Amino acid sequence: MLSLRSTTAVAGLLAAAAFVPLSSAWNEDVHQQIGFLAEQFLTKRTSSALAQILEPEYNGSIGNAAAWADEYAHTKEGAFSYQWHWIDSADNPPSYCNVYYHRDCSAGGCVVSAIANQTSILRSCLASPPTTTNLTCSQSLKWIAHFIGDIAQPLHASGVAAGGNGIHVTYAGQKNVTLHSVWDGRIIYSAANVSSPFPNATGLAPFFADRLLPRILADDFPDAPRADWLACADPETPVKCALAWARDSAAWNCDYVFAQDTNATKDLATSGYAEGAFPIVELQVSKAALRLATWLNAMVEGAYRGEDRELMVQTTPSWVGGPNGGA
Repeated sequence: MLSLRSTTAVAGLLAAAAFVPLSSAWNEDVHQQIGFLAEQFLTKRTSSALAQILEPEYNGSIGNAAAWADEYAHTKEGAFSYQWHWIDSADNPPSYCNVYYHRDCSAGGCVVSAIANQTSILRSCLASPPTTTNLTCSQSLKWIAHFIGDIAQPLHASGVAAGGNGIHVTYAGQKNVTLHSVWDGRIIYSAANVSSPFPNATGLAPFFADRLLPRILADDFPDAPRADWLACADPETPVKCALAWARDSAAWNCDYVFAQDTNATKDLATSGYAEGAFPIVELQVSKAALRLATWLNAMVEGAYRGEDRELMVQTTPSWVGGPNGGA
């Protein structure tokens, strides 16, 4: 996401990002809709447990809370979490697009380590539920709800041009738009036939509820069955699963994101680029929603079985071995 790259990148791209608020990633309303969609797959026990964790203003809804992490990352007290929203894989599309944890996750953390760490914290909170609002617990849930969305966006798993933030394109007549912002929101807005003003949660809601939810329920994604989305969905192996999700997303960078012509003289909204990306974006946000629900259900059920263990992840980057160095 443009807004969550380096401060240098942000400063240089403010004008280009005017179409989408800087606090976005997928975009605020997309994150919220992923959360609302995930709620359709939560068990009653999970919904009740999460409502006890969240602050009262969210009304027990992870959809309402799913965009919090972007806003928080742009505050003074939340700046430490800024880089947790992506992993800078050493891609060289179309030759290779891969993600290696020890090579690509910085010492300050990345989306893979953030999911792992916050999963550990939330599991502890669920095992011993707080009787009053506990910010450590509520923030862990909000981060998980957000990061499982982030990691499904292909450019959150790419180091090319800071996840596409350094690539400027034309979209719907607007020039000097970052490729990252195109994938964060513009493509899905086009697919949903949603126009400005943005964010436009009201406009997006029918697209998620009436189009994506029935397709998930019917397992109606050609060549991408639900079972594959959940091939790794065990909160006891959070690094393994988050890394698998990052690799799944990164593959699209070679297969489509950077494989198609993004020449700035072409309008990606009408050149065929956006239309070709529609099914990818629909698939990825659907994966995010079902993974999030499955992850949370598993944690709650594990807590009720009395299972809990602590896993805090520290990372040190290693570039030994080039594009294939390190697992």
